[in-house]
Amino acid sequence: MTETLAGASADRGAAVRVSQAKLGGRTILVTDAGRGSAISIIRSLGRRGWTVIAADADPHSPGFRSRYAHRRFVYPQPEAEPQAFAEALLYQIAEQAVDLVIPVTDNVILPILPRRAEFEQRCKLALPETGALLAAMDKNKTLALAEQLGVPIPATRWVHTVQEAVEAARAFAWPVVVKPQLSRLYQEQAGIAAFKVSYATDAGDLAAQMRRYEGVCPVLLQEYHRGVGYGVELLMDCGQPLAAFQHKRLRETPLTGGVSTFREGVPLDPEMYDYARRLLGHLRWTGLAMVEFKVGEAGPKLMEINGRVWGSLPLAVHSGMDFPRRLAELYLTEPSLPPAAPAVNYAAGVCSRNLELDIGWMLTVLMGKQRYPFVEMPPRREALKAFLNLFNPRHRFDIVSLDDPRPGLAEIAKIARKLYRKANEN
Repeated sequence: MTETLAGASADRGAAVRVSQAKLGGRTILVTDAGRGSAISIIRSLGRRGWTVIAADADPHSPGFRSRYAHRRFVYPQPEAEPQAFAEALLYQIAEQAVDLVIPVTDNVILPILPRRAEFEQRCKLALPETGALLAAMDKNKTLALAEQLGVPIPATRWVHTVQEAVEAARAFAWPVVVKPQLSRLYQEQAGIAAFKVSYATDAGDLAAQMRRYEGVCPVLLQEYHRGVGYGVELLMDCGQPLAAFQHKRLRETPLTGGVSTFREGVPLDPEMYDYARRLLGHLRWTGLAMVEFKVGEAGPKLMEINGRVWGSLPLAVHSGMDFPRRLAELYLTEPSLPPAAPAVNYAAGVCSRNLELDIGWMLTVLMGKQRYPFVEMPPRREALKAFLNLFNPRHRFDIVSLDDPRPGLAEIAKIARKLYRKANEN
């Protein structure tokens, strides 16, 4: 389903026409339009006059409400119907004369990859080369590359069975991190299965967790590396950095480490930047990527390469590093010589939050429920302080925006419905 969004002012329409004339009137389709990262892309490209199609499987996606989305497209659920999703997207590209598709999540990337040639006959894809992308998705290949390039990693063992895991765990102190080789397993007929990182506190716990993966997906066992999470984000062109940004995770969900709910832009650390540049340079990476580290007493250690649009992208844009614009220009403008040095001119100290996840963090801390005893629960006053800081004008939001209010209002309504349902369940 495609729908034209009306309501733009005459002045804005004139500005759009001038900008489109300058840039060639290109049309860009952005998937997963309900996510803060996708909405940030939609806003950035729309502000510069590009024609943006907001696309999502959810017909009520907040991104459909953005004033910068010229059209909206509802596609089949890629996790459950990957082939139907790919067919619908190909049809949409042809019907709307799309110049560039920006896939945001693994769930839309995986069904595209087997049919990449079909897509690239019709438009540009903002994706790295398939071999590089699959190497980043495969945690075993990522860690092997890191060892080859001298990038520090946590102590790791590769296991396939329950028995192998229990024996390998003897080399570690508890807890042990249980990392499936792949976060997503794509099967053309069955769809996409998702696997999450977990933690085992003893041999019995480890055996129970491994039974879920035995015969399905190999697993990496890692030492639990305590520290603070950092992300080094880059835009690359054939392995050469064009722009870079770094953030520090201030709050995460789950508390063991996962998705950042609140984070801060920080100056680029030369050591972590060098590690990230080496990894992506070796892969001759083109496009966006985030290289994630955890910094503890032993210094930074690589956690993973996130080879797609990362969730905290809005923070980079708020800080003045407009990755979406640079990404679109990389794919849609004439090739030129890479700059002598990557762009790193952004404002450090800006903070941004994923409102829904940050409220979830606050509720977890207030209720004091702790799944893993080895993780220290923040005091309740930290949750109260975080709630009061929701109204701090110096902090930004991934989705809520006065310039483009409707996606934020949709997000707030969604959060309210979730909280209401949870209250009634209890």
